[in-house]
Amino acid sequence: MGYNNLAACVADLDKHGHLLRIKEEVDPYLEMAAIHMRVYDAQGPAILFEKVKGSKFPAVSNLFGTLERSKFMFRDSLENVQQLVGLRSDPMKALKNPLKYAGSGLLAVSALPLKQNLFKPTFKKTTISALPQIVNWPMDGGPFITMPQVYTEDIDKPGALNGNLGMYRVQLAGNDYIQDKEIGLHYQIHRGIGVHQSKANAKGQPLKVSIFVGGPPAHPLAAVMPLPEGLSELTFAGAIGNRRFRYFYDEEGFCMSADADFIITGTVYPHENKPEGPFGDHLGYYSLTHPFPLMKVHNVYHREDAIWSFTVVGRPPQEDTSFGALIHEITGAAIPQEIHGLKEVNAVDAAGVHPLLFAIGSERYTPFLKERRPQEILTIANHILGKNQLSLAKYLFIAAREDNEQLSTNNIASFLKHILERIDLTRDLHFYTQTTIDTLDYSGEGLNSGSKVVFAAAGDVKRQLSTILAADFNLVYKSFLALPGILTLQLPAYVNAASAKQEIDAVKTKLSFYPLDGIALIVICDDAAFTAQNVDNLVWVTFTRSNPAADIDGVGSFTKNKHWGCTGPLLIDARKKPHHAPELIKDAAIEKQIDRFNL
Repeated sequence: MGYNNLAACVADLDKHGHLLRIKEEVDPYLEMAAIHMRVYDAQGPAILFEKVKGSKFPAVSNLFGTLERSKFMFRDSLENVQQLVGLRSDPMKALKNPLKYAGSGLLAVSALPLKQNLFKPTFKKTTISALPQIVNWPMDGGPFITMPQVYTEDIDKPGALNGNLGMYRVQLAGNDYIQDKEIGLHYQIHRGIGVHQSKANAKGQPLKVSIFVGGPPAHPLAAVMPLPEGLSELTFAGAIGNRRFRYFYDEEGFCMSADADFIITGTVYPHENKPEGPFGDHLGYYSLTHPFPLMKVHNVYHREDAIWSFTVVGRPPQEDTSFGALIHEITGAAIPQEIHGLKEVNAVDAAGVHPLLFAIGSERYTPFLKERRPQEILTIANHILGKNQLSLAKYLFIAAREDNEQLSTNNIASFLKHILERIDLTRDLHFYTQTTIDTLDYSGEGLNSGSKVVFAAAGDVKRQLSTILAADFNLVYKSFLALPGILTLQLPAYVNAASAKQEIDAVKTKLSFYPLDGIALIVICDDAAFTAQNVDNLVWVTFTRSNPAADIDGVGSFTKNKHWGCTGPLLIDARKKPHHAPELIKDAAIEKQIDRFNL
């Protein structure tokens, strides 16, 4: 069975003990988000806020808060959809196992979006200011829609099958937006909506945008899915939800999701932007205020029993972490199948996803030579960094499958150990400079701008990593061994690049007096104890606060034929820099306020 709407899903969760009802009125300014985060941290149920201060609409969050709950919601369709996605990624599967995949083609056809011309549902009209005005973090620029489904169509090929459904945050108020008439769209590079807007801009025409909120849980899931070529989001929503995506067009020609709880329609005119943000984002920092497309609101619709859907993002893990686990459950090996020789890839959630990728590939170029070195995996690395959202990665660590058949990209500590034991620091670091990085990553020179580096390791173990520091190891600086071979080292706060170079040169001089064979990586940071406290802290600090080309150094560093390397330990300066965005900090007073709920 599939859910007809969000209310049906909420009722099902309630019936089976997966829902927490909060009947007391809750303030959408920080309180709702704080409650959500506390429940999520406890791996608790979905939350229905029955009374939202300032709005007549109830709100639900944490629907996807655990993988188990997500599997429960899609219990009747998950296996079939896994086969459909796998078949789209590798059509040869159908020829190899025709009985197993016989129903997948029929599933795709039966899941095609359904245009309703006769039995159109009745929607009422409201205003932007009547919606729940939820603010998640203290420095946010206003209320945002955090679980939207933003729908646009190709101006050259109109129609639902060529439409794009994506999840891009929407600012409802604040900054310079005219209340109830304007809202802000924030979308990053490599997004489908950008292609549609570029085509509309080229023709000098406004882009029609429909924003759906709520609806069956299949709809927001479809909006975030990295789908294989030829499988549309609307078709995927029909398949995973066991209910075709129903739609029609209003009198102004805007697409209307028949099962949505709320629909906001409007237009984006060529090159019309307004400041959007700040917004507490999933890297654990605020994305700052920048010009982003302005959407002029035409209508705001809602169904009779409408429930507002929202989430909270911040330093991982958060609900989008669980979203990611569900996506991996569905796609499985889809990405590796698209890149020849790639066996496994993992965007490390604890590091904010895009800053750090782990990958395993085949190394088969010279099997006749005794010594194996990175060759094929470098080709694979280049392919990864040119692939869709993976191209936004900043650090890519890639290993050869032949060196360890049991190696997994999901075990951060063991994967780092494997790489650092084998990497040749004079040869195996490969930089990409003056290139694009994630819009939300402020470690580079400007918005979307920074550098990347590949750490490639193949062959025998080259060093035994230290598990304890020598008794005479004393650099004066506070330092801790975070993992085998990885040292965190605390320096004074970063001032500028020139002073940082002097400080790091001084560290390198001091290091030259110690045997460092067992130390492969030194992370320079503001708080060495915090960074070394656990592996999540280590990767979050190291890879969100550094720009490879600017912040990597090393003992015995050199440049030869434009290749950079070092003979001793690698140093990464992961201190906060003046151009970095501020990190997310909860409001202590709000945290105390929500104690009344005894969560």
